[in-house]
Amino acid sequence: MAVLGVLLLVIGLLVAISEAHRPTHGIAGGLGVAIMAVGLAIALAEAGAGVLIGIGAGALLAAGGAGGVALTVSRSSAVRRRRVRGGAEGLIGEIGIVRSWQDGSGSVSLAGGVWRARRAAAPEDPLAALEPDEARDPELHVGDRVVVEQLSGLTVLVRPAEEWELL
Repeated sequence: MAVLGVLLLVIGLLVAISEAHRPTHGIAGGLGVAIMAVGLAIALAEAGAGVLIGIGAGALLAAGGAGGVALTVSRSSAVRRRRVRGGAEGLIGEIGIVRSWQDGSGSVSLAGGVWRARRAAAPEDPLAALEPDEARDPELHVGDRVVVEQLSGLTVLVRPAEEWELL
């Protein structure tokens, strides 16, 4: 029977480790911890430590393992909610500096490189008819700060940065 306890400990450990290689949102990790707890209780009871000590040690192992699995699952789900930081999607919202600009397009220094840029289409504004065109859609000049709104191939679509975005 002690061999069964040790075998359950090893199988439980392998099932818990499999969670790292094939994420199951804590199902495999929790199952592995439960199998290890039962294996520890059986192994200790058969080793002469008594049934209560075996069950207590198994319960402590289960509590510690369950806490570890819960922490891992909560951290991994938090990562999924974070904003993309790399690749093309990571450029959206970044602030760049106009290097050259003429007739609605030019180049922008952004993320350590120089990108082709075009002016992003302004969103529809119901109050737009009340404002002069220059105030609503100012021309960009060299040195102006811009915000990337969208990516189209290797061209970024930009708009002028607002004051609060530069803080």
